[in-house]
Amino acid sequence: MSLIELKGVDKTYLMGETKVHALKNVQLEVDEQSFTAFVGPSGSGKTTLLNLIGCLDKPSNGSVFVNRVKVNDFSNKEAALFRGKNIGFIFQTFNLLPVLTVYENVEYPLFMVQNVPEKKRDERVMKYLDAVGMTDQKDKYPSEISGGQNQRAAVARALVTDPKLVLADEPTANLDHENAFKIIELMKQMQRDLGTTFIFSTHDPKIVKEAKIIFNLEDGKIINKEILSNGN
Repeated sequence: MSLIELKGVDKTYLMGETKVHALKNVQLEVDEQSFTAFVGPSGSGKTTLLNLIGCLDKPSNGSVFVNRVKVNDFSNKEAALFRGKNIGFIFQTFNLLPVLTVYENVEYPLFMVQNVPEKKRDERVMKYLDAVGMTDQKDKYPSEISGGQNQRAAVARALVTDPKLVLADEPTANLDHENAFKIIELMKQMQRDLGTTFIFSTHDPKIVKEAKIIFNLEDGKIINKEILSNGN
């Protein structure tokens, strides 16, 4: 069953008096529990596509459905509530708060977004820190750990709210290849173990091969879809 469906989606930005067509008549479906990559060069529309699916932006034309809900008609408040309940985010710059420890960063969305009681917060934070191998680093600050460890913490933070969907925008861009593969393998393991749908954007061909389904983008259009037999 499709978790995400886009129908005839266009996205146009106005830069001064110039119109920039970031997406052009995009049609796509992503099934539940899939491990999918949006691939293409810079400016191809990958991040714009993730932002629309993540309710961070709205299309100029067309419809965006996430978990069978049409999200492009949401108000800002409705979009924020929907994101908090359904979507986790992983960013290339980690976006951990420098004044909070690893534990506190992972805990943050549970009381800021979902208002989870303290005992349950602790149980869930420790569960996901253990899952990403970061329990021994929980009291350290982002500046005190490596880039790979920061991204592991970011994966735990994205998963701690038990979202149906995790969106990862160039999640390995600031990592060396060894740590990049570790993060991708970690996401694949979470997808297998938890049934979470992962969609990530990348232009790194070595990382692309780890996906099962690939949508190739060029100039704001999906030019083809690939299904890789080596994906899990």
